Parts: sequence; structure tokens; C-alpha cells
Amino acid sequence: MRELVGNTAILGILLVQAAAAQTLPPTYIPQEKFARGQDVVPSYDGFLRNADGTFTMVFGYMNRNYEEELVIPPGPDNKLEPGTPDQGQPTWFLPRRHAWVFRVKVPADWGNKELVWTITSHGRTEKAYGTLQSDEEIIERLIMTRGNLSPGLDDPNKPPSVSISPVPEASTGSAVTLTALVSDDGLPKPRVPKAAAAAAQGTAQTNTSNVRPRLGLNVSWFEYRGPGKVTFDDTGPILVSNGQAVTKAHFTVPGTYLLRATANDGELQTTSEVTIKVTGK
Repeated sequence: MRELVGNTAILGILLVQAAAAQTLPPTYIPQEKFARGQDVVPSYDGFLRNADGTFTMVFGYMNRNYEEELVIPPGPDNKLEPGTPDQGQPTWFLPRRHAWVFRVKVPADWGNKELVWTITSHGRTEKAYGTLQSDEEIIERLIMTRGNLSPGLDDPNKPPSVSISPVPEASTGSAVTLTALVSDDGLPKPRVPKAAAAAAQGTAQTNTSNVRPRLGLNVSWFEYRGPGKVTFDDTGPILVSNGQAVTKAHFTVPGTYLLRATANDGELQTTSEVTIKVTGK
């Protein structure tokens, strides 16, 4: 009899847990990560006020996948409205979140209209709505710092300048040399690493943040547009040496590609782009 009562109690607990699992609140979000198969969500990241009275709307995106990179050409599945579907938006979407990726200039009399970026991928359609609401206004410094805290507009540090040496037509059978030409004002000054303090006997943790050197002036490359994946010899930041940062790119699919180089001095960054036409072998 006692065993029967115990089994009944256990069964009751299991039934309660099952019922609770089926009545999760509507705001519940399961913590799942997907390597592929998810869609791309465009984002409106604010607008800049231009000196001539016009405005520049800035957009980014979130690729929900942790591995899959999607190519979505301009057209029904990747368009901006009103206007022509192709207004310079990216067509190659890297995994995860990328803010302040591209810009669209609108006239001074834009008013209360919306600029809508629509992306359809993996059977889902997502939209971002660009407006000139006052709380959406941003400044260039926010983009240069990638949203990080800035010492202010009176900071003497100026962003680096970057340009790209001309690249001849390429083919899928050979690597292409990419040379970014970078200049900077030398700010911020490189950090001098401090010697780590010896840990006290029995101390479980030590603070090592003060020995991490600043990377220094560097360049990173990524694919902005293209029909196939571009592979770079250097997947991370490339340190600038003698005013240059050099790497090689490899193409497997012929077509027209737009690559972007980002120069970063440790606090501020700027970008430059190059178009490359790739033929078959």
C-alpha cells in the first residue's frame, strides 16, 4: 500500500511538470543556436543629418545562423522601397549581427515617409522601416566606434584613412592580392603592457586585463557582394606595416564582387571598397 501511494505521488509530480511545460508564457524564448536554415533580419540603425539638409539612413542585419552565409541578390527577395530595388544593400550575409552596414541618402523633404528594406530567406520575409523620427538620429562618431563609449567630440584622435590599390580582373584559378593603403595620426598611443602582479598564495583569481596590449592600426576584410564565397588568407585583423596591409583573396565562382576593407586604429574605424570582376579558369 505504501509503495502504491509513493508511485501515485511521483506520477502526480510528473503530470504537473508536463502541464507546466505545455503552458509556457508567450514571451518564453528557447535558448537554441542554429548553424544553418534560419533567415536574415534587416535592421534600421538610425539616420545621419547631412550638411546640405539631406539625410542618410543607415541599415544593418542579423543573420540568425551561426555558420551559414547567405547570398540574396537584389530583387524580389532583397529590395528597398520606394525606389529601385537595388540601392546598394549587401547581397552576401555573414553570420550573426552586423550593424551600420550600408547607407541610403534621402532628400531634405523626405518628411514622414518610410524607407523599407525587405529580405526573404528560407521561406520567411522580414522588414526594416527607416524613418526620420528624432529619437533615431545618430552621429558618425557612433558608427566609427561601433557603438562603444567615446571620449567625446573634442577627442584629438582622428579616424584612419584607407584606400585600396587597383585590382585587375581575376580568375577562379588564381589568388588576388589585396593591398589596403592606410594612414593615421598615431592616436591612440599604443599601450605599454604592465607586468602582471604575482598572485597571492591561495588566491583563486587574478586580474589580467592590464596586460592585454592594444592591437594597433589594422585592417579587416569582408565580402559585401558576390555570387559565391570569398576566402581570405587572413581571416582576422591584419596589422598595418609601412602604410600597407596586404592579404590574398580566393574566388571559386565567376562574377562581380564587392569587397570592403575596414581600417581600425583601436578606437575609430573607416571603410573603403573595391569591385573585382572574376572570370572562370
